[in-house]
Amino acid sequence: MGLFRKKHQLKNEYDHKLITLIKKQRQLYEADSHLEKMMVKENPEWESQSKLQKAKYFYLFKEARIRQLKGDHLK
Repeated sequence: MGLFRKKHQLKNEYDHKLITLIKKQRQLYEADSHLEKMMVKENPEWESQSKLQKAKYFYLFKEARIRQLKGDHLK
């Protein structure tokens, strides 16, 4: 019985870590997109950084869907 409880505890722990990573990455993504809107001239370095933040955010969001995490804590 202890083995299954430990698996459940580990899943909950990593789900919580994933949720915090998603929240942090969302803040970074939104900040970068806000900066991108405010910029006057194109800068390839900023553009690539913004695309990287977006890719990381959507990757983490995809992982949450695979792990079947649901609820308001993902928003």
